[in-house]
Amino acid sequence: MESEHANMYEQTSNLMESSSLDAKGGSFLFVTTKARIAVYDDLMSAPRIIDVEPAPIVDFIEKIASLTYEFSQGLGGGLPYTVIREIAENFIHASFKECTVSILDNGNTICFSDQGPGIEKKRLVQQPGITSATAEMKRFIRGVGSGFPLVKEYLGIKNGFLSIDDNAQRGTVITLSVKTEAPIAQAPPQLIDHPKPSQAYMDLDQRSLQVLHLFFERGILGPSDLIDPLGVSAATAYRILVGLEQKGLIESAPHRKRILSSAGAAFLEAGRTR
Repeated sequence: MESEHANMYEQTSNLMESSSLDAKGGSFLFVTTKARIAVYDDLMSAPRIIDVEPAPIVDFIEKIASLTYEFSQGLGGGLPYTVIREIAENFIHASFKECTVSILDNGNTICFSDQGPGIEKKRLVQQPGITSATAEMKRFIRGVGSGFPLVKEYLGIKNGFLSIDDNAQRGTVITLSVKTEAPIAQAPPQLIDHPKPSQAYMDLDQRSLQVLHLFFERGILGPSDLIDPLGVSAATAYRILVGLEQKGLIESAPHRKRILSSAGAAFLEAGRTR
């Protein structure tokens, strides 16, 4: 067991600067540093600060994404969970060094900053298939270079923008912003765990499960995008999407497209951990 731990340590030296092996068995990497979320009700007062406690990598990313989504929505923001999750996963490339999320503009602008190695070729990483993910990182994220292109496409449809900038001394600042017609401020949400999918979702057939996984891989889909992968007609593809939307596992996006909802992401995550 000790030799296995030593080998894993050597293979993951970059990640291990801010994470360690799970003491319960060594099969998971554990982020040992906190992340911080700053929620700005306005720019004339200090933000509310929420700390994300150390946790296994998958749980740590999920907590950052879900809390960011909840507080953004609580302020009236329009950024979907899937887009937020894509950028939260990027913290793994910074070895989770000084992860900070700032929520501004009634929840419609979110900045993700770190003090990792930074991104040298900022335009290149916005193209599909460009990735620096290692084999070890791919245990926790897809790592196929789809994150930035997905986010860029969605924000383009919503008349928003994505920017990638250098942090003050080292690291990266990624900013997402989307415009909404009439943001409505709501009472700040309580700190709660991400909602778990109900038992009603467990009756999904194999084809519906396949569609959910396609949403996880590709982000935004419409009926025509399912015809070839599933080998079905447009009408059948549409019925599958309607069924998943009625269950709350996907939600509407512009141009008759759909995206994975937070409940859908939680459902897939629950399936991975069973």
